[in-house]
Amino acid sequence: MSDDNIIKFERRKPKQEPRRVSPRQRKALTWVAVIAGLAVVWAYYQFIAPPNLP
Repeated sequence: MSDDNIIKFERRKPKQEPRRVSPRQRKALTWVAVIAGLAVVWAYYQFIAPPNLP
């Protein structure tokens, strides 16, 4: 006998809620991005830029 027409009742999987970022984490991430940007600018002028720039 074929099982093709049998309905299987299964529990629904719970939906995962999107992760919320706390204000403290957002502020920390902003500061990390600012410091990383300053480090990139410093590295550019230190190693890549021509030495005769003002």
